[in-house]
Amino acid sequence: MNPIPLLDELSRRPLCCDGAMGTQLFARGLASGACGMLWNLDRPGDVGGIHLAYRNAGCDLITTNSFGGSRFALQLHGLADRVAELNRAAARVARAAAGDKGWVLGDVGPFGDFLEPIGDITADELREAFSVQIAALLEGGANAILVETMSDPAEAIVGVEAAKACAATVPVIVTYAFQKTAPGEFRTMMGTSAAEAVRRATGAGAEIVGANCGTALSLDDYVELAGQLVAAAGNATVIVQPNAGSPRTENGKTIYDATPEEMAVTAKRLLAAGVRIIGGCCGTKPNHLAAMSHAVKAA
Repeated sequence: MNPIPLLDELSRRPLCCDGAMGTQLFARGLASGACGMLWNLDRPGDVGGIHLAYRNAGCDLITTNSFGGSRFALQLHGLADRVAELNRAAARVARAAAGDKGWVLGDVGPFGDFLEPIGDITADELREAFSVQIAALLEGGANAILVETMSDPAEAIVGVEAAKACAATVPVIVTYAFQKTAPGEFRTMMGTSAAEAVRRATGAGAEIVGANCGTALSLDDYVELAGQLVAAAGNATVIVQPNAGSPRTENGKTIYDATPEEMAVTAKRLLAAGVRIIGGCCGTKPNHLAAMSHAVKAA
């Protein structure tokens, strides 16, 4: 049984999304460069265990293990002919972990190249690829579609259009990755401002919009960015999924130093800024999300 509609619940209370998937897969033995989506079929217990750890931490929203699930991304692993199979499995594993009262977000990440005129892929080609992925995620049990880590609003718009073509009433979330380009100024890699990125996504029909990941952003930066997103969002709901602080490199490894307590404080500040969905991105673990979800539920 599916939970009540996501947008209805958001009108009542803020919700907590989950955290990083990739680092959790690596911790369970996924080899560098390997396709983590194969684990949806080959090792569903491990993927489901990650989902369940976030669910037990208090996360309301569980994100499918399908970030690189378009045919353009999967062809790098020789798996372009298995898009539907792998995405359907991703949603089913997440659905089982989310249970009756959790929502599953069907994850659609960047396709890995540039649209015309910079690249060779047309919007129609990408729309078709995203549509196949999204249809499989919905068939597997996703309650909403998450078009995430976007840099180009044009790609985000294609994702929204593909989702709405598959199911007109499905809620669509768009999150961008931002970098701080000047004091008080945040832009995507393509140079799009926070306000313009929000406007383009909501104009295409996204009901929820915001930020995830980001380049070298501090926790204070995410709070500042959140204020700009909320100001631009109008009636749309805002989601922010910060990394566990600004990363540093130690012995060739990327380290995120933010503690669960620091992430909980940040969650409270994001809620105060008007954000309605709080989650985590790079460097976040179930213990970070447990602290953050406690802050969300106390709001």
